[in-house]
Amino acid sequence: MHFSTGTIVALCVAATGCAATPQGAQPSSQDLATLTRQVADTERGFAKSMADRNFAAFQGFLADEAIFFTGPTPIRGKRAVTDAWKRFYEKADAPFSWEPEIVQVLDSGALAISSGPVRDSAGKHFATFQSIWRQEAPGVWRVLFDRGERVCDCAKP
Repeated sequence: MHFSTGTIVALCVAATGCAATPQGAQPSSQDLATLTRQVADTERGFAKSMADRNFAAFQGFLADEAIFFTGPTPIRGKRAVTDAWKRFYEKADAPFSWEPEIVQVLDSGALAISSGPVRDSAGKHFATFQSIWRQEAPGVWRVLFDRGERVCDCAKP
């Protein structure tokens, strides 16, 4: 049997459409577990860029429209974030580290949040971070929003 190029293209498009998840369908728990693992691994890679003093790797984790809350005024855009964070990569030792404790992914798989402790160079927990990640391609997550909140060093009631 011989098919024209147009027929083959039409069949491929039809097959791809049939294989896609119907709009509004919920991903399986296995799919969400995979996405959650991807985000946690991406967050760990992001943190490793600080530990390894790899500023180029750090930049690769940023979405073009990233917003970081590093000080009193939000830093908007990848270039501004990299300009502001370059100082954290200039010394031989990392000034802080972080790791994800909580990761949640939207059912759509488009966005995720990660959160966990931020530790100073001596290992003391001084802040908690929250990062919002966007999946830009299958398995490729980039940080959109990043915010750290200092932890209270006060006595518990």
